[in-house]
Amino acid sequence: MTARRPAATVGEVLRATARRFARARLHFGHGTANARDEAAWLIGHVLRIRAGEVGMHLTKPVSPPEERRVRAFASRRVRERIPLAYLLREAWLGELAFYVDRRAIIPRSYIAELLHERLRPWLRRPVRRALDLCTGSGCLAVLLADAFPGARVDASDGFAGPLEVARINVARYRLGARIRLLRSDLYVGLGDARYDLIVCNPPYVTPSSMRALPREYRHEPARALAGGRHGLDVVRRVLAGARAHLSPRGLLVCEIGGNRRALERVYPGLPFAWPETSAGAGAVFVLEREDLTTGSAPPSGTRARRAAR
Repeated sequence: MTARRPAATVGEVLRATARRFARARLHFGHGTANARDEAAWLIGHVLRIRAGEVGMHLTKPVSPPEERRVRAFASRRVRERIPLAYLLREAWLGELAFYVDRRAIIPRSYIAELLHERLRPWLRRPVRRALDLCTGSGCLAVLLADAFPGARVDASDGFAGPLEVARINVARYRLGARIRLLRSDLYVGLGDARYDLIVCNPPYVTPSSMRALPREYRHEPARALAGGRHGLDVVRRVLAGARAHLSPRGLLVCEIGGNRRALERVYPGLPFAWPETSAGAGAVFVLEREDLTTGSAPPSGTRARRAAR
């Protein structure tokens, strides 16, 4: 009679999965930055351990069914290059987990790093009403509600699919009484509403960068990534309408990825502030309503084309 193989430990499964991911040359960037962290996230999901705490359970046995589940997820991750967040229907932003599927972009935003303490130097009024433009999965709306417990939050998106995902996340955190989901092309459906704080993580990927995206990103809705020429098509509209929807001393916080130089060339008259994030100073800009009194409209015609070069 053949002796039964001892159950593998978390540490053994972690090392084997990380080696497999590394050999496959996967692209990371949807919640992790390397093969080991991705493997830890997968194992933590299957074993119901927080990904950051997997290292505390390295000697814990992994049952054969659990090991098979890890291998099955890992096989699809390697074979199909699907982001792990879509395979697990789970993404983390800050300390919170969110439901996600292919109707919405996978939650990730440098704005999430700012909402508690780092934004305080720019906030000159209490946040009682906030807006999350281009809400997608609703992750920033939930984080706004968490960071400002007394605030009511509107979360808008121009497409029905992401709002269905956002509704799941709002319900998960029992925030239906504080977060209102709206289908709106940016400000179009907001009427005359004004906010103390507007945050936006819009599409901002340039055409050349879109063409160079790794396979993992091609599973996401392209409309949630593509920002048009110079990556600023949606950002221009966000800036153009912000003043009308901000309260006095209200704040606009917008993520633009690596497009800082292009933005500052197009809007040389705007006093952008650039809070420090894990990507450095330049991924997110901050403007007060009063900053938008002049120079907030983009230049037109030949001047606009020259400025954007």
